[in-house]
Amino acid sequence: MLKVLKNKLEQGNKTSSYPKEPISLYHRFRGLPVINSECSSEIVTKCARLCPQDAIDPEAKTIDLGRCSFCGQCEKVENGAFVKFSENFDLGTENREDLITDGTLPVLADHSKQHFKKLFGRSLQLRQVSAGGCNSCEADTNVLTTPFFDLSRFGIDFVASPRHADGIHVTGPITRNMKQALLDTYDAVPSPKVVIASGCCSISGGPFFGSEEIIGDLNSLIPVDLYIPGCPPHPLTTLHALLKYFK
Repeated sequence: MLKVLKNKLEQGNKTSSYPKEPISLYHRFRGLPVINSECSSEIVTKCARLCPQDAIDPEAKTIDLGRCSFCGQCEKVENGAFVKFSENFDLGTENREDLITDGTLPVLADHSKQHFKKLFGRSLQLRQVSAGGCNSCEADTNVLTTPFFDLSRFGIDFVASPRHADGIHVTGPITRNMKQALLDTYDAVPSPKVVIASGCCSISGGPFFGSEEIIGDLNSLIPVDLYIPGCPPHPLTTLHALLKYFK
């Protein structure tokens, strides 16, 4: 016991002070894009052709964050003449349409539902469903349970059984083989319940967009309450979204 107390004193508190204090991410992190709406159509079209996700609309000069994998190819065109990625990790939104950004807003619109805060403000239990993902989203979700983020201090936990959950946190493009398992898990969660689509795969199909072997749009199966874009979403993106919508 004395050794445990000694180690604790030596190590100190490893938990992040966020959200009480702001936190800065590494400069290479790609967050909310800053779009130059005055950029020439030629450059925007060039960016659109390079985009592996077809996330850029050259006519509207917008980027669909629900498809974007944040690969950064568009940022390399003409030294970021059209788009540059900021370090803003506030990307979660309630409406799918709000993920299509033209860069006019500093952050995506806040559509937090007050009844969610009333229902789950003190405790939120989620069942993680990996619907055919590559494990990147799942790995960055698991990071939230480490001492640095300590998700449970906010009353948010991931549980083993959907019957003990308030909702599901879905990652992956939803393959045909996982469709029924996902629906069964959703049905097993008692009402009222929430559905979170995490990562571009569950939102739009991600790199597998257009494949006949996936659903690629969680909202086409069950109603989604919260979208968290990214490939994968940074742990802080997920944490910020959960706190903003449920706390």
